[in-house]
Amino acid sequence: MTVERGLRLVAGVMILLSVALAVYVSKNWLWLTGFVGLNLLQSSLTNWCPAMAMLKMLGLRSADAKGCC
Repeated sequence: MTVERGLRLVAGVMILLSVALAVYVSKNWLWLTGFVGLNLLQSSLTNWCPAMAMLKMLGLRSADAKGCC
């Protein structure tokens, strides 16, 4: 799995989890949904995302790495 696909996976899971928690536990969990969306927006503008840095530390490679590293 690449970093880019991992990021989409993490964001999707976080959004679905926070919506489920908002429905079944407390509406305050929608703040997490907003945070994830804001982070994705910030990432699109700056090309930097903390989750991508963590995924790289976990050993996922970038899609443009072409098999190296």
